[in-house]
Amino acid sequence: MNISFEQLKSMVVFAQVVEQGNLTAAAKRLGLSRAVVSYHIKKLEEQLEVKLLNRSTRAINLTEAGSVYYQSCRIIAEQALQAQQQMEALKDEPQGLIKITCPVNAGLQLVVPALNEFRSLYPKIELDVMLSDEIINIMQEGIDLAIRGAPLPDSGLQAARLTTLSTCLCGAPSYFKKHGRPTNPTELAHHRWVIYKRTSDVLTLRKGERSYSVALKGGVSTNNAAARTAFIEGGHGLGRIPLYDAWPRIEAGHLETIMDDFELSPIDIYGVFPPGNAASKKLRLLLDFLREYFVRLEHPLTGIVR
Repeated sequence: MNISFEQLKSMVVFAQVVEQGNLTAAAKRLGLSRAVVSYHIKKLEEQLEVKLLNRSTRAINLTEAGSVYYQSCRIIAEQALQAQQQMEALKDEPQGLIKITCPVNAGLQLVVPALNEFRSLYPKIELDVMLSDEIINIMQEGIDLAIRGAPLPDSGLQAARLTTLSTCLCGAPSYFKKHGRPTNPTELAHHRWVIYKRTSDVLTLRKGERSYSVALKGGVSTNNAAARTAFIEGGHGLGRIPLYDAWPRIEAGHLETIMDDFELSPIDIYGVFPPGNAASKKLRLLLDFLREYFVRLEHPLTGIVR
């Protein structure tokens, strides 16, 4: 039995429906209408004379036949992507679109300036940059690269460390005037903190061979890094923030560091991407550029650890 071009297209559509979890998301990923996606699935089932999906109003589930068939469709889709990337790698000048997501605060202060410079070097590479503090499913959203503070355990994703950021403990002069300045770890538990909900509420400090853990409590919590810094600057509590964010405010006298003789764990910054993108020339260029860019930044101003 010969396979037509139309059936090959339907197989790629079917693979996307399975990976995206529903017809609407697959249609968005493929740039098709939901009706067209539905047509391809129906056509496949008619041609194969088996049911591939069980549909409900909320979700789709693979039948036994669908599960087996998906494995072949996935391989075909991956091979097509690899062939495209191999051709891309042969081009003298890299081109194409890179979809990127990163946290808002780090994005505006570190990543966007880097991408600005990258785009000047490679004008034929288009950038679609999504700034969000939410953890996005990059497979479903078709993201090529996510900048994250940890290599999160997303199934099948790869991660490359880009840099490491130093952090510091800070407070506003108005806070210290009202509540005093802590000088040792045992005092920290009695102070108010601005809680950043995307990190642990237990702070670990080290000095020599000794380690101290402090449970943080406070009247303000937020999931946004810029808001966290603003609340600390407003005198609502102490906080642990990256040095690149704190330094301009320290120089301006709006923040002061405390307990500088204690060590805090740095933050490793990773580029996370689908494994199928590993062969992409434009993505490799961007990852290499970001590593080199961060190396060029100097420690006191940014908190970059080399």
